[in-house]
Amino acid sequence: MIPLMHDFDGECVLVFGGGSVGARKARRFAAEAHVVVVSPRFEADSFDGAELIRAAPTPESVEEWLTRIEPALVVAATDDPELNAAIDDAASERGILRNRADESGERDVGSVVVPATVRDDPVVVSVSTGATSPVVSRHLRQELATAIEGAGQMAALTGSLREELTGPDRRAALRAVVSSDAVWKALDTEGTNPRQVATDVIADVTGESV
Repeated sequence: MIPLMHDFDGECVLVFGGGSVGARKARRFAAEAHVVVVSPRFEADSFDGAELIRAAPTPESVEEWLTRIEPALVVAATDDPELNAAIDDAASERGILRNRADESGERDVGSVVVPATVRDDPVVVSVSTGATSPVVSRHLRQELATAIEGAGQMAALTGSLREELTGPDRRAALRAVVSSDAVWKALDTEGTNPRQVATDVIADVTGESV
């Protein structure tokens, strides 16, 4: 499988299943999408602002739900394999992205894996085992959370500098900023000016100031 990013801003995600798995999926997508969760009961404590609809979907009623909600992605997270299969099939026939939570291994086109994700906006890092070993994904996510600390600020800083720099040394200058311990320390130290530290690094590389 090849990882891709998808922007769900302004889209709707339909989750079937109100257990812990359905709640985790709802929380994941609620940061961007309008999430609708359909289930006869809701067992988790938090669905992070998702719209909860108390109903008992059946394999025969899945089409009706897809027509009613018009989702960009459907998540099959019920404890009924037959219902999950019906959800997956109906979404596939309509060309809707779908995530079947009780499935692992190889998938056909349109069947997606939701990876473990660490964010320090605008930096997003994801790791997946293809749903083979969620425990490995969770472990790596915890490791990555520490590894990318401050990366969001660094991305914002170098993105701003990238727009201002010109000339053949631009790429080398930005690499020097990202590699500079002084800049990373400045980003993490209150009262310092990371941009000034970065421009000093750039001046050492290019001989010019920003």
